[in-house]
Amino acid sequence: MSTEYAKALGARLRAIRTQQGLSLHGVEQKSQGRWKAVVVGSYERGDRAVTVQRLAELAHFYGVPVHELLPGGSPNAAAELPPKLMLNLEVLQNLGEDKAAPLLRYVAAIQSQRGDYNGRVLSIRQDDLRTLSVIFDLQPSVLVDLLIEWGVLDADARRAVNFDTDFADEDLDDEELLDEDED
Repeated sequence: MSTEYAKALGARLRAIRTQQGLSLHGVEQKSQGRWKAVVVGSYERGDRAVTVQRLAELAHFYGVPVHELLPGGSPNAAAELPPKLMLNLEVLQNLGEDKAAPLLRYVAAIQSQRGDYNGRVLSIRQDDLRTLSVIFDLQPSVLVDLLIEWGVLDADARRAVNFDTDFADEDLDDEELLDEDED
């Protein structure tokens, strides 16, 4: 395997892992030690050759077809990934409990679950944003705007969330929901 191809394959492996919100340590935990962080990291850097068998096993672990892991194997492979939803924990801590208590509790729960205590930033997933929207009793777009206003999210976060598709069901008003129940 050429070095260039190994690095491209590694970039695809890293993209799939990060799309799933997993750190290298998270892969090791989720796989119960089957996939060591150091090994997956070396695959991602292109420092270590991966066999076809191991690649197929890794694809199964990630729940994606093998061709998604191959460079150029997917029409979306070259597409620009949206920015991650990264919470600035330093700004969040300075907001105070009265303003951001629900978010502080939620972040603490995520950190505990992931074992991620770096203290500066925390990535959240679309499902986390949905949950926070319910907790704050706000539409996701309004919550994102609020978090940007607080400085907890970067303004690029709006690009990370496709409100038309990611939260389509939440745009129904109460009358539309009642109409559906009567059918």
